[in-house]
Amino acid sequence: MAALGKRLFPVVSSMERSGTTTPVRSMLAERDRRLARCADDAVCKLDASRWGSDEIGIVAGAAAARERSEAIRRELTGLNAILEIYGKGGVSRYPQIDGPIGKQGSERLAADVAVAALLSEVGRAETVAALDPSIGLALALLDVNNRLDAIAFEPIDGGLNADAFQHARTLDWSRYPYTAIIVLGAGPDDLMTPLSARGKLHVKVAAQRYFDGKAPFIIVSGGAVHPRDTRHVEAVEMRRALIERYKVPAHAIVIEPYARHSTTNLRNAARLLLSMKAPMDRHALVLSNPRHISYVESAEYATRNQNELGYQPGKVGQRTSPFDVAFLPSQEVSRVDPLDPLDP
Repeated sequence: MAALGKRLFPVVSSMERSGTTTPVRSMLAERDRRLARCADDAVCKLDASRWGSDEIGIVAGAAAARERSEAIRRELTGLNAILEIYGKGGVSRYPQIDGPIGKQGSERLAADVAVAALLSEVGRAETVAALDPSIGLALALLDVNNRLDAIAFEPIDGGLNADAFQHARTLDWSRYPYTAIIVLGAGPDDLMTPLSARGKLHVKVAAQRYFDGKAPFIIVSGGAVHPRDTRHVEAVEMRRALIERYKVPAHAIVIEPYARHSTTNLRNAARLLLSMKAPMDRHALVLSNPRHISYVESAEYATRNQNELGYQPGKVGQRTSPFDVAFLPSQEVSRVDPLDPLDP
């Protein structure tokens, strides 16, 4: 669970009690006593693990840098959300596609919470949960619900992306009008279909743009999203189609296999461009069907970015065709969002 902990809670999971202040240690000791009073009661442990606003304030207030303090607040708030959604059956950000296996109040949910409590107890000594046992419980809740999506393709610069990242190291980016063609996913409506009709359309147009020399890379973006419980990852299926149908070379394709909505399509693609050391003062080209591109251009989309991410993942620019719009990525995209534990 260390990899998942570092992905969701990069600051909090790296903290140790010995390195904190006296007020933080005193507060954590009281949390320990609260947890101990629960004995073997898993529901009690769930409630005891929740972070109060005053407790979050104590930990965040001890941070020397403002950015670190804000990250601690985000991470502990996200941890609380995991406890609420996967421990109590609360409503997730995207309830149609996310959430626990067991329904709220069901025997399945209660059984999974009990096992998660035992898992976290067994892993109590793990470094990732050194600051507080609630970290281990949150990770265990995701584990028992088979929601390890956030680390399924890590490291992101390896595996299916290894050739592209290697190619980027020696690339002359100035030879191309755009840094990448960012292809937005479109999930199918059934569990048996790997690539939807719209997905096939996106892939065909993307191949045309690539062979027209628009960009050195095609970033295919989309996780295992639609329908709920699908095992088909949109980015992987689009990559397969680009190679098998259109003979796009593997070194020109980058998978972004985590995004669950159009907001994170662009955020995650921008993160990849940062990792590939693409010039961030140059535009990428976002590609989808005409209706979807109109949405990306809309005020509704900008508002949703602000509400869910807290910032804009970049600046949407000129529409170059019914299928494309220019996009200038933002440096802010590195901010981790544990409120979406499947794609932070």
